[in-house]
Amino acid sequence: MNWILLKELNQLDEILLESQKKPVLIFKHSSRCNISRATLDRLERKWDVSEMGAVKWYFLDLISYREISNQIADRFQVEHHSPQILVISNGKSVLDLSHYEIDYDHIKAVFKNSLTSLAG
Repeated sequence: MNWILLKELNQLDEILLESQKKPVLIFKHSSRCNISRATLDRLERKWDVSEMGAVKWYFLDLISYREISNQIADRFQVEHHSPQILVISNGKSVLDLSHYEIDYDHIKAVFKNSLTSLAG
């Protein structure tokens, strides 16, 4: 996976704009958490670029960028977790999963539904 590192608050504005055209994924990762590492590894192993190649994937190291993590919670009205996956579509979080709920097949289904909604 070619993650886009989320390091600047203004990237959240970009994500909002991008999400009007296609869904965007944010993965919030804690380098201090074994569950976060295992979840990230599992997701990266299952990720199929041929199915999800058009998806923009943002990676947030929330230990280094806690302020951005807090802004994500505020802007998208989600409770903070780590690890956490958000799918943003039309400026809203349409999927919010944490810990072992994070599942590639579930994410893929939400992306397909979101793409259909944006096209319709």
